[in-house]
Amino acid sequence: MSTIDPIAFEVIRHKLMAITEEQRIAFQSISGSPVVTEASDYYTGLFLADGTIATMGYKVATQGGPMTLAIKMLLELFPEETLKPGDVFLSSDPYRAAVHQNDIQILQPLFHDGALVAWAGFGAHEVDVGGMDFASWCPKAKDVYQEGIRVAGLKLSDAGVVREDVWRFVLSLSRLPQLLDLDMRGMVAAGHVSQKRMSELMSRYGVEGVQSAMEQMIAFSERKMRERLRALPDGCFEAVDFLEHDGHENRLYRISVKLTKTGDQLMIDFSDSSDQAPGFVNATRAGLRGAVVGGMFPSLAFDIPWNEGLLRPVEIIARHGSICDAKFPAPVGAATVEAVWVAKNALSAALSKMKACAPDLQDEVQAVSCGTMATVNMGGTDQYGHRYGIHFMDPMMSGFGAYNGDDGYDVGGSYSTPIPNVANVESNEFLSPMLYLHRRLAIDTAGAGTWRGGMAGSMAFTAHGVKETEALIMTHGLEVPNSAGLFGGYPGSCVKQTLCAGSDLLKLHANGDMPTRIEDLFGDRVEMGPKPGLMPLHPGDVFQTSWQGGGGFGDPLDRDPDHVRDDVDLGRYSPAFAQAIYGVVLDGDRVNQASTLATRAAMKADRLKAASAPSAPQKARAEAFEQPIGGALRFGRLNAKRWFACACGQALAPDSGNWRDGVACRKVEPAQINTSIVLHAELEMRQYLCPSCGSSLSVDVLQKDAPHPHDIKLHASP
Repeated sequence: MSTIDPIAFEVIRHKLMAITEEQRIAFQSISGSPVVTEASDYYTGLFLADGTIATMGYKVATQGGPMTLAIKMLLELFPEETLKPGDVFLSSDPYRAAVHQNDIQILQPLFHDGALVAWAGFGAHEVDVGGMDFASWCPKAKDVYQEGIRVAGLKLSDAGVVREDVWRFVLSLSRLPQLLDLDMRGMVAAGHVSQKRMSELMSRYGVEGVQSAMEQMIAFSERKMRERLRALPDGCFEAVDFLEHDGHENRLYRISVKLTKTGDQLMIDFSDSSDQAPGFVNATRAGLRGAVVGGMFPSLAFDIPWNEGLLRPVEIIARHGSICDAKFPAPVGAATVEAVWVAKNALSAALSKMKACAPDLQDEVQAVSCGTMATVNMGGTDQYGHRYGIHFMDPMMSGFGAYNGDDGYDVGGSYSTPIPNVANVESNEFLSPMLYLHRRLAIDTAGAGTWRGGMAGSMAFTAHGVKETEALIMTHGLEVPNSAGLFGGYPGSCVKQTLCAGSDLLKLHANGDMPTRIEDLFGDRVEMGPKPGLMPLHPGDVFQTSWQGGGGFGDPLDRDPDHVRDDVDLGRYSPAFAQAIYGVVLDGDRVNQASTLATRAAMKADRLKAASAPSAPQKARAEAFEQPIGGALRFGRLNAKRWFACACGQALAPDSGNWRDGVACRKVEPAQINTSIVLHAELEMRQYLCPSCGSSLSVDVLQKDAPHPHDIKLHASP
């Protein structure tokens, strides 16, 4: 790496980031697809000539991880000496370099003075790219051939001349060619902007200067990531999450992650996850790389420039043939919102446990956010006789996880999309024959804790202006609370999906009444499963759904009662929830302090009465505390050695052991944690309690035959 003046480096670095932002502006300005113009399901970035990530935009980070694989694939298919200025390529093969088929990638080599100097890369979720079902989410697919277009390295433009036959061929595979066409044009336009701006920058600072700056940006991020890893304790940190229903049957799949951190290296191992599914929920190795980028970058590197340097200290391991690394030709069409999303959940939980053991990173510890993206699409023929389709981004309005010391944001969404957007209600109604009954915050969805999670949103809608249209509905997290709480905090709500078919909505509208929820309607009401798939929707059929709230942090019985009162006043929780879950007794708009203290004491006593005794009970008390971990869990000193302990002083286990060996455990019904939680038949919920004071130290969703977790294993005791 050649040296460069530090002032010139800063100028070039900021210019490269500005180019990445200009890519976004150009893409959004040209495209007319609502997923891009109204929402945020796309990606922009710059790459070195060999495909190494140099800059990333702040939209969907999971798309950025696999894109470097796409460029490396193209360099294998099209050797560098055959590439020409103005070449543009399309890729969408999950088994090579995409998260799933709907995420179309457009890649353009960038040249200066005839030499390849960089790449511009773009990706966007397309509403439809073919396959057996509308929207290319195909729940009944048995292999990848039944899903949408899968392309490895198709040249769309040759030396600046569009290959019209190829372009038309790609569009012919989609049920919505006009939307795909607009996005492809927008990405190509963003590539042209990239070429112009990079040429201007290199003309001013020289090819060597710009490339040196890009390499130093990557080296800087690597150095900062290694510094951050060195500040974290060596050890193993584990987490698990689940998804239900593979499109064929309601089978349960486990995604397990184990972090092994040694010095400035981090190994991320998903090998203990379930075998691959026969349905469309699987991830490929490329998709798993996207999950790691989406989970790790915002957690460990929120203040470090995002590029390939962050991945250099990291090794990603998966078992080929598992749900995280499926073997060809397993179906993978729903990877982004199924296995990839759940892997991201598990990774973010494990990273928080690791950071919790570092005394200087307590403020960064966070419960799981937005545990699922409940997919809703509509399509068919609109009232004007035109083919239409819409991918609702509304389910991104899920709750953000609580922090150690702060509540989660209401409808904060997934933090793998740092700058999220969802379309306005009016935009969706303008673009499709549908009518909202409501879109709003949903009460009692936020995960309870000393610090509560964020509230989730809810929506209800019907077909409007047409006799019939199609809806494609699928999710995980209807029977799994994926937005897990942390250190005694409770998980957020599960997804709920209800259809009221043949309701009296049209009659009510004709009479001037405007109901806003299905509870106000007469009709055949059905609680839908996780993946009902493609279904007809008629005017008067109302689909209503609410999403997952953010996970809570710390024992809810330690939340300031006045904060709970404020939550009730603001409509976050009902008074019944406040008393049943938080133990806060309200007299009107005031906290009854005496009744609250008595209720909470009784609730802790009841917890212990229903709990099994510790497997390795400890009678000792911690002699001193040296560091909080999370909630009531602490590191304490006992006989000059470090132990896990409760804030009440109860010693639990040596730091070389499993702190759960020293705690009581009770199985809890979902309603004891959150009235909006439903559990899959193969799952149970366990609450781990201090055997002395009854404080909640962890609430875990586990398979019924699973051993107690050993999720924090420190390598050395100071």
